[in-house]
Amino acid sequence: MRRIGLFTLLWLLISLPARAVLTIEITQGSDEAMPIAVVPFAWGGEGKAPEQLDQIIGADLHRSGFFRPLDKDDLIARPNTASKVNYADWRALNVNYLVVGRILPRDDGSYTVQFQLLDVNRRQQLAGYSLQTDKSGLRRTAHQISDIIYQEITGKRGAFDTFIAYITVIRDQADKPRYQLAIADSDGHNEQVIYKSRQPMLSPSWSPDGKKLVFVSFARGRSEIYIQNILSGETRRLAEFSGLNSSPTWSPDGEYLAMTLSRDGNPEVYVMHIEDRSLQRITRNGAIDTEPAWLPDSKGLVFTSDRGGSPQLYEVALNGDMRPAGRPARLTFRGSYNARASVSPDGKHVAMVHREGSRFRIAVQNRDSGQFRVLTDSRLDESPSFAPNGSMIIYATEDDYRGILSAVSVDGRAQQQLSLQQGDVREPAWSPLRSE
Repeated sequence: MRRIGLFTLLWLLISLPARAVLTIEITQGSDEAMPIAVVPFAWGGEGKAPEQLDQIIGADLHRSGFFRPLDKDDLIARPNTASKVNYADWRALNVNYLVVGRILPRDDGSYTVQFQLLDVNRRQQLAGYSLQTDKSGLRRTAHQISDIIYQEITGKRGAFDTFIAYITVIRDQADKPRYQLAIADSDGHNEQVIYKSRQPMLSPSWSPDGKKLVFVSFARGRSEIYIQNILSGETRRLAEFSGLNSSPTWSPDGEYLAMTLSRDGNPEVYVMHIEDRSLQRITRNGAIDTEPAWLPDSKGLVFTSDRGGSPQLYEVALNGDMRPAGRPARLTFRGSYNARASVSPDGKHVAMVHREGSRFRIAVQNRDSGQFRVLTDSRLDESPSFAPNGSMIIYATEDDYRGILSAVSVDGRAQQQLSLQQGDVREPAWSPLRSE
C-alpha cells in the first residue's frame, strides 16, 4: 500500500473519549539551561492574589528548554522590587537572572502588573514594565512577561503568547464520536472549540494573521477543504473537487493555499489563489505527491513524495505566478521514510516524521548543510509544527495507546507532554506570533 494518509488512517481508527482540559508535564529538561529565579508577585489587595503569575512565567521559561527556574522552596527572599534585592544572596545560589513584581488592584476592577528583570551578576535591571489588564487577561499578561524575558536574554522573540490548534474526539452518551477543532493558549489553557462535526477533521493550518484556520473535513462524506474564521465563526468551503482534497497549508504572504488534490486522477500538489480559487498544478509525477509545506518567503514548497521508491521530502522553487521554477530536488536521504514536513520560520530547518525500524520519530534537518538529527524517542510521532520563533516543535504522539501532544526543543534538550485527562488529541498546529 502506498504511503498516503498513513497517520490519517490511524487517526480515523482512534476515537477515544476526551475532556477539554490540556495539561502539561515536563518530561525532560536540560542541565545546561540558564538558572533563573521568578519570585512570587506581591499582591496589593485584600485576600488572595487573583492569579499566580510567577507560576505561569516559571512554567513558560522551563518549557522553552533554555531556562531552569529555581524551585519556590529554594527562594532565599521574596522581594517585589529591585530596590529590595540583595544581589550577593542570589549570586550565592548561582542564579543568573531574577524576576520580581507585584499586582496592584485599580479602582475600576482592573489591575496594574509591574515587573522587573534583573541581571544578578551585573547588578542591573534589564527590563521593567507596567502592564494594565483585567482579570481575564492576567494569564496572557504572564505570557507577555515571559516573552519579554526570553527576548531580553536570548535576543529572539518569545512564543509564549501564542496559540495552538488541534483536533479532539469526544464520545456522547450513545458512544458516537464528535470531532472538535479547538484552539488553546500555547500552554494548553483557555481552550475554545471553534468547529464541531460528527465526521472526522484533519490538518488545521493557521493563516499568517492568526485570524483563520484552514482544515480538512469529512462532513459531507468525503474529504473537503474549509476555511474557518475564528473571530466571526464563519465557515467557508473552499475545495470540493472530485477525488482527494487534503493537506492544506497557508502561504506566509496569506494569498495562497498549497494542497493535495487528485482531481486529475493522481494525488499531486497544487497551489490555490484564495481570492478567486484559481489553481496552479505544481507536481506532475506518477507517484504520490502530498503534504506541502511553504518556505518562509512563499517562493518554494517542501513536500512528501514516493517517486524515489519510498516516502522522502522534496523541494521545489516557485516563481512569482506560483509556477514551478525547475524540477523538484530531493531533500532527505537518511533512511527509507521521511514525511510530513514543517519548515522553520527562518527557513533554515525542516522538521519531519522519520522512521527508524518500526518507530516513527520527529527529526530535523538543516536545509543547507543536510545535518540531520532525531529529536524524539517514542513509537508513533506525527504532524510536527514549528513554534513561530523556531525554538520548539509541537507534534502528536501516543501515551498508553492514547493520542497526546508533545513538544521538543529544536536541539532536543527539553521535552514536554500536553495531554487530555481522558481521550484523544491530534493534528497540532502552532499559530503565528501575535502582531499586537
